Amino acid sequence: MSLSRIILSSGRLVELSELRMSSTYGGMLEGYPCKPINMMKTKGLLHQAGQDHPGRPVHLVPPCVEYQDQTTSGAFGPVEVLPPVACLGLLRSTAISPEYEPVLYRSALAVAWFQPTTTVPSGEDADAALRRIDWEALAEDYEL
Repeated sequence: MSLSRIILSSGRLVELSELRMSSTYGGMLEGYPCKPINMMKTKGLLHQAGQDHPGRPVHLVPPCVEYQDQTTSGAFGPVEVLPPVACLGLLRSTAISPEYEPVLYRSALAVAWFQPTTTVPSGEDADAALRRIDWEALAEDYEL
Protein backbone atom coordinates (compact mmCIF):
# COMPACT_ATOMS: atom_id res chain seq x y z
CA MET A 1 0.00 0.00 0.00
CA SER A 2 1.38 3.41 -0.93
CA LEU A 3 1.49 6.55 1.19
CA SER A 4 0.30 8.62 -1.76
CA ARG A 5 0.17 8.73 -5.51
CA ILE A 6 1.81 11.45 -7.55
CA ILE A 7 0.99 12.30 -11.14
CA LEU A 8 4.16 13.29 -12.96
CA SER A 9 4.10 16.00 -15.63
CA SER A 10 4.45 13.23 -18.21
CA GLY A 11 1.14 11.78 -16.99
CA ARG A 12 2.77 8.73 -15.37
CA LEU A 13 1.31 7.72 -12.02
CA VAL A 14 3.94 6.90 -9.39
CA GLU A 15 3.38 5.62 -5.87
CA LEU A 16 5.25 7.02 -2.88
CA SER A 17 5.92 3.82 -0.94
CA GLU A 18 8.43 5.18 1.61
CA LEU A 19 9.04 8.67 2.96
CA ARG A 20 11.46 10.08 5.52
CA MET A 21 11.36 13.75 6.47
CA SER A 22 13.83 15.71 8.56
CA SER A 23 14.71 19.29 9.33
CA THR A 24 17.08 20.62 6.68
CA TYR A 25 19.23 22.52 9.15
CA GLY A 26 18.36 20.52 12.28
CA GLY A 27 21.33 20.07 14.58
CA MET A 28 23.32 22.87 12.95
CA LEU A 29 25.14 24.44 15.91
CA GLU A 30 27.47 26.84 14.15
CA GLY A 31 27.61 28.74 10.92
CA TYR A 32 24.78 29.77 8.69
CA PRO A 33 23.01 28.43 5.58
CA CYS A 34 25.36 29.07 2.67
CA LYS A 35 26.49 27.35 -0.52
CA PRO A 36 29.11 25.07 1.13
CA ILE A 37 26.68 23.98 3.87
CA ASN A 38 23.93 23.38 1.32
CA MET A 39 26.30 21.28 -0.82
CA MET A 40 27.06 19.14 2.24
CA LYS A 41 23.34 18.83 3.01
CA THR A 42 22.40 17.74 -0.53
CA LYS A 43 25.35 15.32 -0.84
CA GLY A 44 24.49 13.84 2.54
CA LEU A 45 20.85 13.41 1.55
CA LEU A 46 21.85 11.67 -1.71
CA HIS A 47 24.30 9.43 0.14
CA GLN A 48 21.59 8.46 2.64
CA ALA A 49 19.16 7.67 -0.20
CA GLY A 50 21.74 5.35 -1.73
CA GLN A 51 22.34 3.62 1.60
CA ASP A 52 18.63 3.23 2.28
CA HIS A 53 17.91 1.79 -1.17
CA PRO A 54 20.97 -0.08 -2.43
CA GLY A 55 20.65 -1.22 -6.01
CA ARG A 56 18.07 1.45 -6.84
CA PRO A 57 18.92 4.55 -8.86
CA VAL A 58 19.01 7.77 -6.86
CA HIS A 59 17.94 11.23 -7.98
CA LEU A 60 18.08 14.68 -6.39
CA VAL A 61 15.30 17.07 -7.35
CA PRO A 62 17.09 20.41 -7.76
CA PRO A 63 16.09 22.52 -4.74
CA CYS A 64 14.87 26.10 -4.81
CA VAL A 65 17.31 28.29 -2.89
CA GLU A 66 16.22 31.51 -1.22
CA TYR A 67 18.85 34.24 -1.08
CA GLN A 68 18.58 36.46 1.97
CA ASP A 69 20.15 39.82 2.73
CA GLN A 70 22.46 40.23 -0.25
CA THR A 71 24.10 43.27 1.38
CA THR A 72 25.99 41.23 4.00
CA SER A 73 28.03 38.13 3.49
CA GLY A 74 29.81 35.85 5.94
CA ALA A 75 33.08 34.02 5.57
CA PHE A 76 31.47 31.36 3.37
CA GLY A 77 29.55 33.67 1.09
CA PRO A 78 25.99 34.97 1.06
CA VAL A 79 23.13 33.43 3.02
CA GLU A 80 21.43 30.77 0.85
CA VAL A 81 18.51 28.94 2.47
CA LEU A 82 17.12 25.61 1.33
CA PRO A 83 13.48 24.73 2.06
CA PRO A 84 13.12 23.63 5.71
CA VAL A 85 12.12 19.99 5.13
CA ALA A 86 14.56 17.44 3.65
CA CYS A 87 12.82 14.39 2.16
CA LEU A 88 13.90 10.92 1.11
CA GLY A 89 11.36 8.84 -0.73
CA LEU A 90 11.04 5.67 -2.73
CA LEU A 91 8.80 6.00 -5.76
CA ARG A 92 7.44 3.02 -7.69
CA SER A 93 5.45 2.65 -10.87
CA THR A 94 4.66 0.24 -13.65
CA ALA A 95 7.55 -1.11 -15.70
CA ILE A 96 9.20 1.26 -18.14
CA SER A 97 9.98 -1.35 -20.78
CA PRO A 98 6.91 -2.44 -22.74
CA GLU A 99 8.55 -5.86 -23.17
CA TYR A 100 8.11 -6.72 -19.50
CA GLU A 101 5.02 -8.47 -18.19
CA PRO A 102 3.16 -5.84 -16.10
CA VAL A 103 2.28 -8.37 -13.42
CA LEU A 104 5.91 -9.40 -12.88
CA TYR A 105 7.83 -6.11 -13.26
CA ARG A 106 7.78 -2.65 -11.72
CA SER A 107 10.08 0.37 -11.84
CA ALA A 108 11.58 2.30 -8.93
CA LEU A 109 13.56 5.41 -8.11
CA ALA A 110 14.92 6.68 -4.78
CA VAL A 111 14.41 10.43 -4.68
CA ALA A 112 15.81 13.19 -2.47
CA TRP A 113 14.18 16.60 -2.39
CA PHE A 114 13.52 19.63 -0.20
CA GLN A 115 10.09 21.13 0.44
CA PRO A 116 8.59 23.98 2.49
CA THR A 117 6.17 21.91 4.63
CA THR A 118 5.74 18.45 6.11
CA THR A 119 2.78 17.77 3.82
CA VAL A 120 3.05 14.43 2.01
CA PRO A 121 3.19 15.15 -1.75
CA SER A 122 0.15 13.82 -3.53
CA GLY A 123 -1.58 13.89 -6.90
CA GLU A 124 -1.15 16.94 -9.06
CA ASP A 125 -0.66 19.09 -5.95
CA ALA A 126 2.87 17.78 -5.44
CA ASP A 127 5.70 20.27 -5.96
CA ALA A 128 6.21 21.05 -9.65
CA ALA A 129 9.92 20.15 -9.52
CA LEU A 130 9.07 16.74 -8.06
CA ARG A 131 6.42 16.20 -10.73
CA ARG A 132 8.95 16.97 -13.50
CA ILE A 133 11.04 13.86 -12.76
CA ASP A 134 11.94 12.18 -16.05
CA TRP A 135 10.86 8.71 -14.96
CA GLU A 136 11.80 6.90 -18.15
CA ALA A 137 15.37 8.27 -18.02
CA LEU A 138 15.99 7.92 -14.27
CA ALA A 139 14.04 4.95 -12.88
CA GLU A 140 14.92 1.30 -13.43
CA ASP A 141 12.78 -1.78 -13.93
CA TYR A 142 13.01 -4.70 -11.54
CA GLU A 143 11.41 -8.10 -11.26
CA LEU A 144 9.02 -8.74 -8.40
